[in-house]
Amino acid sequence: MKTNFIKRVSYKYGWVLLLAVYTSSCSLKEYNPSALSEDNVLRNFDGWKAYQSNCYTGLWGSLIGMPYGIVSEAGTDLWTFPYGNHNQYKDLLAYEEFTTNSGIVRNVWDYAWGSIKDCNKTIQLVPQLTDGNAEDIKVLTAEAKLLRAYYYSVLVAQFGKVPLILVDSPVKDPNPKRNDIAEIYAQIVSDLRTAFQDLPVTPYGGNAARVTKKAAFGLLARVYAQGAGEGLNENGKSYWVRAKEVADSLINNAGAYNATLYNDFSMVFAAANNRKNAEALFTAYGLDPYDASYDYFTGNSKPNIYLHYYPKLDDAFGTSDVFKRSVNSNTSNAYYGRLNQQFIAPTKYLVDCFNAQYDKRWENTFVTAFANYSGVQAITSLGTGVPSPANVTYNAATVTLTAAMCTKYGIDAAHVGEKIYPYADVNTRNASKNATWQYIPMIWNKGAHAGATSDLSTIPNANVHPYPLAPDEDRFFAYLSKDPLTAADKKTRRYVTVNINDLFDLSADPTGSTYKSVTTTNGFPSASLANLFPAMMKFNHNFDGGWLGGNFQQKLGNIMIMRMAEVYLIAAEATLHVNNDGAAAANYLNVLRKRACRNAADFNTGTGMQLATATMNDVFDEYARELCGEYNRWALLKRNKAFETRLQNYNRTAFANFVAAKHYNRPIPFAFLNQINNADQFGNNGY
Repeated sequence: MKTNFIKRVSYKYGWVLLLAVYTSSCSLKEYNPSALSEDNVLRNFDGWKAYQSNCYTGLWGSLIGMPYGIVSEAGTDLWTFPYGNHNQYKDLLAYEEFTTNSGIVRNVWDYAWGSIKDCNKTIQLVPQLTDGNAEDIKVLTAEAKLLRAYYYSVLVAQFGKVPLILVDSPVKDPNPKRNDIAEIYAQIVSDLRTAFQDLPVTPYGGNAARVTKKAAFGLLARVYAQGAGEGLNENGKSYWVRAKEVADSLINNAGAYNATLYNDFSMVFAAANNRKNAEALFTAYGLDPYDASYDYFTGNSKPNIYLHYYPKLDDAFGTSDVFKRSVNSNTSNAYYGRLNQQFIAPTKYLVDCFNAQYDKRWENTFVTAFANYSGVQAITSLGTGVPSPANVTYNAATVTLTAAMCTKYGIDAAHVGEKIYPYADVNTRNASKNATWQYIPMIWNKGAHAGATSDLSTIPNANVHPYPLAPDEDRFFAYLSKDPLTAADKKTRRYVTVNINDLFDLSADPTGSTYKSVTTTNGFPSASLANLFPAMMKFNHNFDGGWLGGNFQQKLGNIMIMRMAEVYLIAAEATLHVNNDGAAAANYLNVLRKRACRNAADFNTGTGMQLATATMNDVFDEYARELCGEYNRWALLKRNKAFETRLQNYNRTAFANFVAAKHYNRPIPFAFLNQINNADQFGNNGY
């Protein structure tokens, strides 16, 4: 049994069926309608079912990739520019020169509308089907309704009033009208309720990429919460009440819907759990490079979101002393991938949210220790046939500290002659013609320096490093310390040490949204160290099946759109809005905080990991710790009308340009307005 893709199918009339989703079967199957007309194909169940898979194509690599990843997180209290640089995404990160020409915003608009079109067509074709099992048709229609609801939830949260289009007409309206917010949310709720009733608990056809009841239920809680921020009501109850009711029902009956919460946060982004994540409610499924159907996928929109959240290590260190393998160039570094963007860094507020002494979410979210890697396994297994990124001997990955290195990076001279060994070692495996090589990491045991593969271990997530980094650690060349190290502390360590607090220019910006620039007066032993910042790792799929061998910028793993932890956060948020019951809200948050503890004994009020009561600030903080980067922060601040206060306190860079009258909605893209007759009447949201 293996997991396959429904292949891409083209019809002779020029319309193309986009890549579908995983389908479980023992052999690759394809419905081939190339000799039939479009009308005949879409009225036949097999053809309609194949077309229905288009509804999913707006997810992985489209919305759930870089464009919406940035639009849904930037411009909030969590993210800012690294090293004082305002060159990239300044409209989204800081509301600077934000216009209707934003390409990233246009991508979100286009992807969502394109997918809504496919959902509408799928739904409206149902009465015309000439065959097919009624139950199958009901389930696949419910999937389309859920997906239409999701795409509309993105549009209404980001753009406000938009046209509510529920049919796919061959003649497009040149004078579109916006619908009221209440109408849009009512339709989203209706679609999700229908989907919940008609979807199975287990995915249709055993295809884990397809949505189920838990996805509908989770999204319903999220949509009610977002609509509550618009002041909406339903049958005399506020949407906040509805959000709490739905969240409570899903929490209390999780088992009935195959919904669960891992009891240890380190399992959420563990490599083994990426393809089948028990906590996920709704997932954008990536490509499996080992499946034969991978080579039928000709699209190029594979997610490259991860590298935007990493520093460019070449710019900080070069590649001639402590750092060995370039990340700026493609297909070079088989541990980190290609890190040539360096656009989004955490604010000091986000860093400070984590009490890393007790909360393991810190090192399971951010990389703060940087290392070299070897390819001993690959060389051993492939010999001269080893691909270049893995052709790294243990000795070649080992650094011997020189006086020049120590002087350059502020390492105490007592460490001259000491060695820094690799942390990871990669094996290689050729997946398929198009995906090519996979790089499979294991970790060298601390203190073992022979370079023997018997000294390697597998850990849940190879991106995660020990925390805190021990003074005698010899597998990392640089460390960004959350807890400030004294000069005496730094002296004992053979690796480059930078206190994270020192990366921020707090004299210029006390809110901690401005990093120091790369200048000789920045106070670092080497000015280039100002390029560094904690790297958010959640989307760096560093495991067998996660790599695209020919393009290290892109990764192939799944990305969760919603997971069960968010339901607990919504429940706490809604509780405070409904009756301001801080103790009850704390109970929801404590479920997440307890599983984040390093040790069971750490969960108590003395450590701060257990809350006796909670405020909205506690809710904002917990969303940050749990879900930072996961496509939700901008919508959270919008529904709580919190941009003004949160930005003023935690992101002065964005606050300086934020105008509430327009920035609570994104601009309507110029490319769309330029195609309609009533652009002035339609409006561009004040841009």
